[in-house]
Amino acid sequence: MKSLPDEHADKLLFTPGPLTTSATVKQAMLHDAGSWHSDFNERVRWIRAQLLDLAEVSAADGWEVVLLQGSGTYGVESVFATCVPPDGKVCVLANGAYGERMVLMLEHLKISHIVLRSPENECPDLARLDQILSADSTITHVAAVHCETTTGILNPIEDIGRVVKQHCCLFVADAMSSFGAISIDIESAGIDFLISSANKCLEGVPGCCIVIARRDALLANEKNARSLSLNLVDQLRGFEKNGQFRYTPPTHALLAFEQALNELALEGGVKARGARYLCNHIVLLEGMTRLGFKPYLPSAVQSFIITAFHYPTQSRFNFLEFYRRLSEKGFLIYPGKISRAETFRIANIGHLFESDILQLLTAIGEVVEARGLQSEPAAGMRATHSELLTSAPTI
Repeated sequence: MKSLPDEHADKLLFTPGPLTTSATVKQAMLHDAGSWHSDFNERVRWIRAQLLDLAEVSAADGWEVVLLQGSGTYGVESVFATCVPPDGKVCVLANGAYGERMVLMLEHLKISHIVLRSPENECPDLARLDQILSADSTITHVAAVHCETTTGILNPIEDIGRVVKQHCCLFVADAMSSFGAISIDIESAGIDFLISSANKCLEGVPGCCIVIARRDALLANEKNARSLSLNLVDQLRGFEKNGQFRYTPPTHALLAFEQALNELALEGGVKARGARYLCNHIVLLEGMTRLGFKPYLPSAVQSFIITAFHYPTQSRFNFLEFYRRLSEKGFLIYPGKISRAETFRIANIGHLFESDILQLLTAIGEVVEARGLQSEPAAGMRATHSELLTSAPTI
């Protein structure tokens, strides 16, 4: 098996974040930056403007980008902590671990909420959502995850948004693992708050989360924030006052983010990046199917971000051993997070290309053969390249 190229001296990360970054993104962090200096503040301003452009919304139309120190989870919690009024109530659509994490946030913040749960391999029942919102006029917000990386399921964010808007609620969309690779029409989906992270499809490094918000919805609860450090309005006021974060910014992560956004533009933007990830997904799915692994999700709801695979049926399969052997070969995958099935997950986002997927498949084949787990795909599991193209989610 060929050795990893110099750019990938580290192990390749087939995970949805942290993820493999380009050498030039890493190199951008090899500098110190003064958080009060005008040059750094201009970089922050540019990043915020670029994110509005990527979202295809504008400040002139009443949109703001607020950057916050921390992981994407901080961004989601900051929206709940800042933008739900004291008498507000949130309906959470949960079909995976990240929807359930929203529920935990609301419990800790002592915000009234209701949960519409769906099986982890099914999208939310929109007719049921409509019934819930019709029956309970105290619900002010609806929150959903776009790409639920528990399984890789892609929830119909625009369809959800249309139901939400029929009932005049505010819509909170966790687009952590989709923004930057899957086109989202924020306006037509009726999204009021979209949260993402620099360290997902935008291919930056951990340390900075993103909230894209309607300005009027953001400012409506200016005096009701439940947190000091997660107060989005105060963070926005800081940017407006002097271009600065209120507290120490993740300077090196932001330098990397600036470079990552430049590289996204050079690649051709969201559509081109999504096309690369889709190609990665097709190659991965076709190769894993040939090796006898069965994906957890039906193709109709499978994203091209991350794929969950069932454990092989052989009793000798041990995920930790499987993981260790792949790690020794330079590849890191993800354990499963599904409550009712034994699975592991492989993501194909980040600075990864078809050649990287093929190397991973070669390594998996070697591990499977060495462990005596080689098996033929079950009937109907073989798929041609053209069939995978037809069934894969569109960009």
